Amino acid sequence: MSDDFEAEKSKASAWFRTLRDEIVAAFEGLEDSHTGGGEAGRFEVTETKRHSDDGSDAGGGLMSVMRGGRVFEKVGVNVSTVYGQLGEAAQKAMAARGVPGMDSDPRFWASGISLVAHMQNPHAPAVHMNTRMFWTPHAWWFGGGSDLNPCIEYDEDTAHFHATQKAHLDPHGEAHYPRLKAWADEYFYVPHRGRARGVGGIFMDDYCTGDWEADFQLTQDIGKAFLPAYVPLVEKRKEAPWDAADKDVQLIHRGLYAEYNLVYDRGTKFGLATGHDANAVLMSLPPLAKWV
Repeated sequence: MSDDFEAEKSKASAWFRTLRDEIVAAFEGLEDSHTGGGEAGRFEVTETKRHSDDGSDAGGGLMSVMRGGRVFEKVGVNVSTVYGQLGEAAQKAMAARGVPGMDSDPRFWASGISLVAHMQNPHAPAVHMNTRMFWTPHAWWFGGGSDLNPCIEYDEDTAHFHATQKAHLDPHGEAHYPRLKAWADEYFYVPHRGRARGVGGIFMDDYCTGDWEADFQLTQDIGKAFLPAYVPLVEKRKEAPWDAADKDVQLIHRGLYAEYNLVYDRGTKFGLATGHDANAVLMSLPPLAKWV
């Protein structure tokens, strides 16, 4: 590529931070609106730093985690912008995905937001969302999406989640939603369990049409779909009665989620392989889970 995309990088990074701020505010609002006992949860914000092998700055971000809230048992909303040179293993992985020139110029830049929410009430669905941009001197692309992970499924919740995402994608072309839905169904499948980890959503990776602005607008709308798709479901379910049997179902389902993230998730593997803060990378893991 002929330039370093500095303006585009800055614009994307700023958007991910804005989306992070909106989500944190909305989730703390859900905590405030809950009528149950205890104090409303608040995010603990930690600045993360990444360094190259020679000790030089290689980016970082914000890790925002809420634990033990009224609504959220654990939720993380991370945003980061990292850069430097990919190691040999990461270079080979990128080359295998069709990224050219990694052997001659292994520089990279990546920015994005990643969110995982595990709920107190088993009737309120867990959720995952991320959007990101990746750049190398020879290629750039966007990725991300969101998927719903209820341990107790409600057809009307699944329908709302998908319909909201479709409404945000359709202005970019009606072919996008069915394609990204099918991509999510394939990506969030757990082969060793022979099942999906949830009820799906939308997902894309390595997305580049050559029109950066159009692709960025699509990525923004994937992010903008998240709160209207998810928050109404939490508002509906967060105070529903539940018992020990419901909690047991939730803990077993969380085991499935943990298995997927540790074995298959590409973002987890990339974060650990590139030396990002391990606590930030693994914030997606539930606070408690169960295997039987």
